[in-house]
Amino acid sequence: MRLRRAKTTAPPVDARTSVLFVCMGNICRSPTAETVFREHAQRAGLLDELRIESAGIGSWHVGQPPDKRAILHGRRRGYDLEPLRARQVTRTDFARFDYILGMDLRNLRDLRALRPDDYKGYLGLFLDFAPHLGVREVPDPYYGGPDGFEAVLELVERASEGLLAHIRAHALRR
Repeated sequence: MRLRRAKTTAPPVDARTSVLFVCMGNICRSPTAETVFREHAQRAGLLDELRIESAGIGSWHVGQPPDKRAILHGRRRGYDLEPLRARQVTRTDFARFDYILGMDLRNLRDLRALRPDDYKGYLGLFLDFAPHLGVREVPDPYYGGPDGFEAVLELVERASEGLLAHIRAHALRR
């Protein structure tokens, strides 16, 4: 009797361009960036071509919603952060995301330490897609007041425009 091997099929490959935003705890800056960038992609008619997520370096807030202040300030500008839940970045994210964007240099340093040698995607700072702003880091608003959350939204909105323009020009898989 001859045994037949069952055919195996590989899981479908996600052909969308993928972006992961990363901050310390995934409750202020990176969920704001995820939501704002998603809205910009929606307005541009590109949301179906992108996978957009966020994560944190640390595990302190895993499973929690974004900071209430981030939710409030986002809502005032028409962004809904409430459905998001914090998660921690992992080495497997480097296999899943074409762009991994840290909010500050400390995040970037931690991401570089985690990056596998064979990662071929883009690892850098989010604000590098908005060099005209003259700053490279999105400041952490966690220990500050309302102005910090507004500043984050301003920076993230501008950088989202730059990142979307870059992806449209260089990365969308057609």
